[in-house]
Amino acid sequence: MSLKPRIGFAGVGWIGRNRLAAIAREHQAEIVGIFDPSAAAARGATEHAPQAVTSDRYDELLDMRLDGIVIATPSGLHAEQTEAALRAGCSVFCQKPLARTASEAARVIETARVRDRLLNVDFCYRCVAGVPEIRELVRTGELGDLYAVDLVFHNAYGPDKPWFYDLQQSGGGCVMDLGIHLLDLLLWVLDYPAVRSVTSRLRADGKLLRTPLRELEDHAYAELELDTGVSARIACSWNLPAGCDAVIEAVFYGTHGSASLRNVGGSFYEFVAQHCTGTTARRIAAGDTAWGGRPACNWVRQLSTDRHFRSEATRLHEVQLLVDRIYGRA
Repeated sequence: MSLKPRIGFAGVGWIGRNRLAAIAREHQAEIVGIFDPSAAAARGATEHAPQAVTSDRYDELLDMRLDGIVIATPSGLHAEQTEAALRAGCSVFCQKPLARTASEAARVIETARVRDRLLNVDFCYRCVAGVPEIRELVRTGELGDLYAVDLVFHNAYGPDKPWFYDLQQSGGGCVMDLGIHLLDLLLWVLDYPAVRSVTSRLRADGKLLRTPLRELEDHAYAELELDTGVSARIACSWNLPAGCDAVIEAVFYGTHGSASLRNVGGSFYEFVAQHCTGTTARRIAAGDTAWGGRPACNWVRQLSTDRHFRSEATRLHEVQLLVDRIYGRA
């Protein structure tokens, strides 16, 4: 594709508008249309794309002869809207989760393959400064034999949109909202090892849920045993009294050292990445706060050169399958 790709946005709440602004700043795409059920939200987003046509109907967005669509609507709509976009000939960049279940995700991925269109999901923590370097430390063996991974995402607040608390619209609680990022980081950094076993404990208001997914969890803990011998522990929550806004960590332990990503001072946006050997810590990266829009901009750059299906999209199913296993669905 020699011209700037024509793209549209479905959903311009906080995240959708943030991704729109990031893409607009890059000037690598023509933002043609904006869909949101709230006309005021759609009009407000034109601050970053004054030439875009706004609509409160998704089918009108699909009729705009687009090369790609960024989807940032409630989670329960992602699979259906992504499939509709793919069938209309559009590539898709979708907010996580791609779907509510692994079977839904598999259907979407197959549609992308059959329609031969680029499909990406916004797993943005891969793009925090230092995370690609941590992945390289693991892959090159500089940490030695990896044996343990600890991943944490605690949020002092619950989601501010009512749909998050409706299972049909959200697909799950804090695991679907926050834990899915941790699962993606684990698989991506470790190059998608097979997961031998998953055990989990889900809670709401401190009480263990005996029938997960009839109630939404606000605290989750899971232990994963990988075929490589690595043990991984994952914890995530809403409304945790942690004394700060958020606690976000990913630590990879090996026989020769460790590598970590941690948020700074409870921040949702600022992180420090380190490589440790014994009592010595080497800072890999710090101070990066512009990472949120990078995956969307990377997708636009891909779309500019080749909008065809890429095999890495099949890995999205592996992330969703782990979510199902934590929920006891698989």
